[in-house]
Order: sequence, then structure tokens, then C-alpha cells
Amino acid sequence: MPDMRRRKKKKLWLIPVCAGVIAAAAAGVLVWTALRSDSEGQLQQTVSEDIDTGSSGTIQWGGKNYQYNDHLSNYLLMGVDNREKADTTAGQANAGQADAIYLVSWDRVKNTTTLISIPRDTMTEIQIYGPGGKDLGKSKDHISLSYAYGDGSHESCRLTKDAVSNLLYGLPIQGYCSINLDALPVLTESVGTLTVTVPNNSLEATYPEFAEGAQVMLTPENTETFVRYRDINESQSALYRMERQQEFIRAYTEAAKVQYKKDSGFAAKLYTSLEPYMVTNMGNDEFIKLLQSAAQGQSEEGWTVPGEGVEGESYDEYHVDDNALYEKIIETFYEEAE
Repeated sequence: MPDMRRRKKKKLWLIPVCAGVIAAAAAGVLVWTALRSDSEGQLQQTVSEDIDTGSSGTIQWGGKNYQYNDHLSNYLLMGVDNREKADTTAGQANAGQADAIYLVSWDRVKNTTTLISIPRDTMTEIQIYGPGGKDLGKSKDHISLSYAYGDGSHESCRLTKDAVSNLLYGLPIQGYCSINLDALPVLTESVGTLTVTVPNNSLEATYPEFAEGAQVMLTPENTETFVRYRDINESQSALYRMERQQEFIRAYTEAAKVQYKKDSGFAAKLYTSLEPYMVTNMGNDEFIKLLQSAAQGQSEEGWTVPGEGVEGESYDEYHVDDNALYEKIIETFYEEAE
């Protein structure tokens, strides 16, 4: 059931980029209205006192005017906890979950990318359905479940995209890409091998070779262990796993840069290799441009949605710090207006 404690929604104006890189440049800037509820009440006070929406698509924050950076294209990347594309329909809640959720923001002018990590246990509004696909509206739940209510394909991706956009105050997301577990060895194989530095001790008890601080070579055989395994009996184990995923992404990006220098067709070959395990609304050209940017450009310092992991009534939960999140959004997606 929807959380009846939700406070009155506040309107924030964001200026998005139209879908697609070329389309974005041609279509110019549009104004989106984002409605974001505040379940804790903290942001409501901040919004009413410190944020003022301007009529020209600007926002005021801390006494300064900001405009959305329309040079950005944002892409949602998801890792799904199944091995085959689910044969299901919307509303069955059995399409698998988005266990890994990341947003890549690409500045097409500066040719820089920023990676934003979204904990799978983040509590936010998601669209839910009942038997037969009956629309039950939105309810506050784990963001990873947004994928489960879809069809295991594009509808699941769209539901998660909408949930992430809502979490980030209506941030426009131009594309999405989900991969299942069988894609993990394909990724590692595409660059040969990867060397990672194990960021924590969450694997050590079960897999001693993955001791904290150890440098380990990942192969197609052990990549899934490093990226996926967690002790479900340990509180906040998903956060420790996310740290390992972040290290995998870092190592893979560096290895991909090397491969791209050796073979300019690397991105196209990777897209073809991943297609059987992937659902995306990004075409081959768009995928290649994004990967080329990651390989040739600079990576800005990434960040994780700020918040705190807590033990919920039944499952771990991640409660977002709304004020800190809003500041990160201003910092990452906006520029001070002249």
C-alpha cells in the first residue's frame, strides 16, 4: 500500500536533454516538471526556505541561480539477478531484480563521464502492480524491486528508469541498458583479464583469496563471485558488494581504454557480444559513442547516493539523505547561471 505519511509534493523545474545524443543537440532545451515527495520532512523545509523556482528554467539554491547543463546525456545501467530474459508479463513481480544500479552522466562537450551509484536497497517510490497487471499506484519500497514489476525486458527497464529519475528529482535519463548474470564473464573476456584490489573483507570468510587489500586477477570463471556474492545474513552486505562492483567498474574501464587503443572496433564488438544478455534502448552507435567517451575522455569523481543503511522490519533498507542528495544533484547536473 502507498505510504500515507507522504508530505505535500514540491515542484522543481529541470531542463532535460531529448533522447539521444544527436536528437538532444537538435531539439534544444525543454522544461520538465518533477514532482518529488518528502517522506522525512527534512527536504520540505529546505525547499521552502532555500530553493526558489524561476520562470526561465533556473532554480535558486543557497542564494545563487543555477541552470541544468544541457550538454549532459544520462544513461541508466542495471545488473539483473537472473541468467535468462524473464518470460513474464508486467505485474507478475517475477522478472528479477535490479541488483546493481548505476547512472552514467556524459558531458558531450567536455567529454567527461561521472558514475553515480544507487544502492539496491534505496527506499523510494516505485510503481507497483497487482494480479493481472492491475495498476496499484506508487508505494515506497526498495528501488531494486521496480524492475521486478515489469516484463523482464523494456518495461522493467522503463519502470526502474522512472524510479531512478523520481529519486533524483526528475532528472532526465536518455537511455538504459540492463545485463543479466551471463554477461559478466563476457565482459571480463572482452578485455582478457582484470586485476582488482579487494576493497573490503566481505568475501574473505568464504573465499580467502579475496582478502581485503589483496590484488586479484579476475577471469571469466571468478568474476561473478567478486561482483555478485554477498552474505544475506549480514546486515548491509549489499553495500559491501556495491563497493566491489565499483572496483570492478574502475578496473574494467581502465582495461577497456587499453583495448580501445589497440582496436578501434572494440566497442562495436563488445556491443555484439553483449546483445544476447542485454536489454537496451540504446542503438549500436549511441553505445559506441558512450564507451568511446569513457575510453578517450576523463572520468569525474563518482559518488554514491548519500544516505544510511538501516535494518528494516524484514529487510535491509537504505534511507536517503535528501538534503545531501539535492546538493550533489546541483553540483553534478547544474551550472551556476550567469
